[in-house]
Amino acid sequence: MKLATTLTQTSDSNPPLVLIHGLGSAATAFKPIVSALSQCFRVITVDLPGHGLSPFKQNLAMDPQSLGRLIFDTVKSDYGIREFHVVGNSLGGWIALEMAAEQPARIKSLTGLAPAGLWLTPASGRLPSEARSYYLAKVLKPFLKIGLRSQLLRKIGFSNVSPQWQELSYEICYDASFAMATCTGYFPAWDGMLTKRFEAHIDAQVPVTILFGDTDNTLPYPVSQERSLAPSHSTWLVIDKCGHAPMWDHPDLIVKIIKQTSEQ
Repeated sequence: MKLATTLTQTSDSNPPLVLIHGLGSAATAFKPIVSALSQCFRVITVDLPGHGLSPFKQNLAMDPQSLGRLIFDTVKSDYGIREFHVVGNSLGGWIALEMAAEQPARIKSLTGLAPAGLWLTPASGRLPSEARSYYLAKVLKPFLKIGLRSQLLRKIGFSNVSPQWQELSYEICYDASFAMATCTGYFPAWDGMLTKRFEAHIDAQVPVTILFGDTDNTLPYPVSQERSLAPSHSTWLVIDKCGHAPMWDHPDLIVKIIKQTSEQ
């Protein structure tokens, strides 16, 4: 299976950078940082199976390691690129970690934005309360375009995701809500994480930065931010006034951190 991808081509001399979104999201989640990153990278965004523009296929392996292999194959097939820098948010961060562990020679640097998989105890099953955003987006899909102009609906949808939800643009809120409402791969990808966590070794030759927001309610400290599971050589950062989507809350800072990681 091939994934839907986009390439922001600025110059062949710029190194490639792959952006991987999280569960129930899509490549559109990175809009706040793509333009700035494109000044010094060839930015490639991907939609995971059943997310964004990528279809979902039954019986497709949806665990983070398998999704990482699919991304490697797609980027090579679409662009002839074998080695690249990688940035992942949430589930995308976990996928990026698995990619660096399995094929370190192909990952030039890794920046994990609130990566999943670093939890003390893996979940054994789905919790209905954790699917609230998915069901809410599904129910409200016909009303999103108008409804998201209401501060009340934005508060319901995003106050738990970002401490700066009132400053989020209409575009960010709409893109995120639409991605969730149309996500056919939501539960398969969720099931792919059950009973697992990231426990592989990443070679020290791969520069790694991992960062979390100080008010991440999706993957809260300490139960979902276990530093001992991260590569021992990684830089670990906690960002003030930041939630589960750091590229929304602090886009300029996140671009700076990605660049710094790529230069190590």
